[in-house]
This record gives sequence, C-alpha cells and structure tokens, in this order.
Amino acid sequence: MSSKISEKKELLKNYMEEKGLKSTSQREDIVNLFFKTNTHISLEELLKKVRRKNPRVGYATVYRTMRLLTECGLALERQFGDNQTRYEHLPDDSHHDHLICVKCGKIAEFANQRIEELQRDVAEKKGFKVIKHKMELYGLCSSCQ
Repeated sequence: MSSKISEKKELLKNYMEEKGLKSTSQREDIVNLFFKTNTHISLEELLKKVRRKNPRVGYATVYRTMRLLTECGLALERQFGDNQTRYEHLPDDSHHDHLICVKCGKIAEFANQRIEELQRDVAEKKGFKVIKHKMELYGLCSSCQ
C-alpha cells in the first residue's frame, strides 16, 4: 500500500474515532477500493467493484462510507450535469479541472497553471477572496465529434 493511501486511511481512522464510529471489514473493502481508483466513480460503480471482493456489501454501506469520506475531507462529491453523483479522492499533487463529454460522459482531468493564475488575477482585481473553485468544460470528446 502506498504511503499516501496509508496517510489517508490514518486520517479516516482518527476521524472515525472522534465520531465514535467503528471500522468494519465491509467499510475497509470500500475504502481500499476507492483509494485505488483513478476515476470519478459513482456509488453504483463502486458497489459493483466491491461486490467482486465481498458480495455481502450493500448499497447503503457504500453510501454511508462515501458520505463519511466526504465529511472528513478525503473524497469530493462531483456532479457533472447528468444527475449522477460521482466521487473522487483528493488529488495528491494539486488542483485540477475537468473536461466532460456531453455525449458519452467521458471525464478528463487537466491542470493548467496559467489558467489558475488568470483566475487569481481576476479575483484580486475584483477584490474577491477565493476560498475554493472548480472549472468544468462541457463539450464533445475527440471520439464523439
């Protein structure tokens, strides 16, 4: 297991202890699989993958675990205009933005320091203090054009 995943699991363990929650094998399976994903995953997709390892895991357990990860800041809930919530774990390196294909649903991540600097400049000129932001560009991927 990578040190980044170990650090995240330790943060989760501490958060759960603060809240008086117990760890279960089902929750562990969900957390381990989620931290190994490199996509924006829906609850249904996560459930399907987890059930390959543990067929007894239910939708409610996946939902509660992802809510817990979101509450403690280890997962982000994302909505990309298709009425489906997806989750991603926090990027290890830096902020990133998204390109979303409106036809096939493909989501591509990108980072561009110049865009980030332009956003900071605009906010500064308007006297605005940015706390957080996200950029989502919707269009057609190369396969769907």
